[in-house]
Amino acid sequence: MIYTMTTPTSVQMIGKCVRVLFPFTDATGSKDRPAVVISNPDARGDLDLLMITSREQPQECIAIREQDYQTGCLPRQSYVRTNRPLKIHCSKVAPLPVGFTPAFTASLRKEVIKNDTRAFSKLAHAANRPGDDPARTPHQAGQTIPYAGRVFTEDEVEAAVSATLDFWLTLGPEGEAMEKELAEFMGVKHCLLVNSGSSANLVAFSALTTHKLPAHKRIRPGDEVITVAAGFPTTVAPIIQCGAVPVFIDAKPLTGNADCSLLEAAYSPGKTKAVMMAHALGNPFEFLVVLEFCKRHDLWLIEDNCDALGCTYTLPVAKAKELGLEHLIKIADKGEHPIIRYHVQETAQSGSSSVLLLTAPTGAFGDISTQSFYPPHHLTMGEGGSVNIIRRASLKTYAESFRDWGRDCWCPSGKDNTCDKRFDWQLGELPRGYDHKYIYSHLGYNVKPLDIQAAIGRVQLKRLPDFIEARKRNWEHLRRGLHGLKEFIDFALPTHATAWIPPEEREQESKIRNQQSTSPPTPLPLSPDFSSVFSWDATDCRTDCSWFGFKITVKESAPFTRTELAQELDHHKIGNRMLFGGNLVRQPAFVQLRHDNPDAMRVSGELPVADRIMNQTMFLGTYPGLTSEQLDFMVRVIRDFAMAKA
Repeated sequence: MIYTMTTPTSVQMIGKCVRVLFPFTDATGSKDRPAVVISNPDARGDLDLLMITSREQPQECIAIREQDYQTGCLPRQSYVRTNRPLKIHCSKVAPLPVGFTPAFTASLRKEVIKNDTRAFSKLAHAANRPGDDPARTPHQAGQTIPYAGRVFTEDEVEAAVSATLDFWLTLGPEGEAMEKELAEFMGVKHCLLVNSGSSANLVAFSALTTHKLPAHKRIRPGDEVITVAAGFPTTVAPIIQCGAVPVFIDAKPLTGNADCSLLEAAYSPGKTKAVMMAHALGNPFEFLVVLEFCKRHDLWLIEDNCDALGCTYTLPVAKAKELGLEHLIKIADKGEHPIIRYHVQETAQSGSSSVLLLTAPTGAFGDISTQSFYPPHHLTMGEGGSVNIIRRASLKTYAESFRDWGRDCWCPSGKDNTCDKRFDWQLGELPRGYDHKYIYSHLGYNVKPLDIQAAIGRVQLKRLPDFIEARKRNWEHLRRGLHGLKEFIDFALPTHATAWIPPEEREQESKIRNQQSTSPPTPLPLSPDFSSVFSWDATDCRTDCSWFGFKITVKESAPFTRTELAQELDHHKIGNRMLFGGNLVRQPAFVQLRHDNPDAMRVSGELPVADRIMNQTMFLGTYPGLTSEQLDFMVRVIRDFAMAKA
């Protein structure tokens, strides 16, 4: 059959069902088949078509539902193939008495665009795939090895384009879904997406200044907040921006975290209201000590978890109960959460053979915590962050208010009157009945991200377990490669660890265990159990780090300086960074603050370790985009440099 239909370009053909000979390039072997038109004729009279089949192919087809028909219907259950669009001249098709709704036709066009997007991304973004992905562009000699970066595939690009086509733009359905999924992953009550980790810190801290809190818990101007001197400035900036006073304590050299033995000396009765600290480079601070301190003095604990998503902290269940971690215990009791769980291990304490332990992610221990989703972080939305409401549901309302202009109304975007009394409020000096959507209880901000960003973040969240394991492997790869350089370099240790165990010692311990066991020998896994990579202190606490970076501190006795090593790495195009702001009190902004208002900040004791971090510490990348070849090159450059200087 040969069709001779002629269709002027002005005729509306979109959504029409037509017959077409397929394959149309073989008139003798082609068959008469239905197709749906997804474009009007162009200037040449060509149409874009998608073939219709009765065979279900889930990866390639969209099922036609009864409600998708606008006129007529096909005689049997049918499916539209969206992966093979055709461009055919209108003279080669014949109309059928069937048409589809505009919404269904638009969804078909969207699927075609998404398929094209995936194909484009595979071509354009192969260098951004995970480091162990065979499709990743191989590293070439002379190329820069970044310390961090975006790691994504066509899945994230498709999600972004799909959300853009939906054009919700402001935070909407994708944001709502991501907030729920992130909260489930972390084991917290709620997550609120914001536009950056710094905004997350600002909103989280601001929530604790609300007049809606009991007077003794509210943080007011002049109240003190204990923090650590070595770190990132926007962990501390919100304290000052809200009129409170940061009290700086020193850090520990191997972890980079606060020296928690200094907390009591920094405490001021009647003035100290909170502790706000970050987990340095993905290394949890000492929760056991910090939580005991906060409980003893009834203080807020604000966790800056921006560099530590996916890290876990393990402590004895008996201690968890003493510290009031019932919210985590309840989750562990159910036995359903992938991270928050119980397990038994031999105790470090004398007189007992085993201890029941609780493991949970950082960001789930304090009162409120924060995340950053900037590209170097554990997952990315481009720009973005989250405020995590850990256990007190009321804090969600306060944080949401500060995030959303300071309004008193908690209705999500596009919804009204969820309180059922929109026009029956009387607050402040406003008349009763003033629209609750326009009543403002706080001096707030507008720091929401876009729904498009949340669509990307949801895909990244699915990758997070693999990203976490890659960061651990990459840290271990560097540590093994640099073994033997302790004469020149102090390497980081996880909190509560006392030493890193070299692979040969692990193998020997494994042989001894296998000889003592009646079970078949167990070889060392390629991805080690990181609790066995280190020896631990006597607290029975453990940390499992989702490393943000590989921290090294050049010793005073080394024949080279931190700056010289950094210059050598730069020469070889190996990304490296200082430990953020070093000793923050020596940064120009804080020097000027102290000059303008000496009472705006306080230093408790001396800060020799923060100065040492400022002068001698740096870190390399561990992000999931690094390949084993890149890691080997990093090791070789550092070893060659150290040996040449020795």
